[in-house]
Amino acid sequence: MDLATVNALHYEDFVNIFGNVVEKCPIITAAVWSRRPFVNFTALEAAISEFIDALPESGKEGILRCHPDLAGRDLQSGTLTRESLEEQTGAGMDALNSAEASRMARLNEEYKERFGFPFVICARMNDKRNILLQLSERCGNERAVERARGIQEVKKICHLRLQGLVLIDAPNKL
Repeated sequence: MDLATVNALHYEDFVNIFGNVVEKCPIITAAVWSRRPFVNFTALEAAISEFIDALPESGKEGILRCHPDLAGRDLQSGTLTRESLEEQTGAGMDALNSAEASRMARLNEEYKERFGFPFVICARMNDKRNILLQLSERCGNERAVERARGIQEVKKICHLRLQGLVLIDAPNKL
């Protein structure tokens, strides 16, 4: 949709359409709705990013906890959000061999035990080999570093999800 349409959306419609650009965090888009009108795609994305950046560290960790494990129970049981399902299957998380699946499960658990939130990476920008590599490497990071890295990945995911919903650089008729 173009930006004029985005800016004209009623609150409920805005939240229904954009409520999962940050995984299972419609409160973010609910808060950002009041910042309309957005002059361009970048302004919409910046409003979301600024909201996230203004959160205390506990709020940022809350955002990370809303993300499912990669190749985890939600993928296996079919309970992922539509967006997460597309992203994980696109990265090959549904096609892990038994050794890869076992390694992924072990590393996911190790990561969550160490940091208290799940590993987050923009699956659409990675493949299963790189995801496993990053998960293994990032298990050695410090908590603050990993929290910041996870939020960077959330923003990448958000950017791609927004691109799927809003025409970029379409002229806005404010």
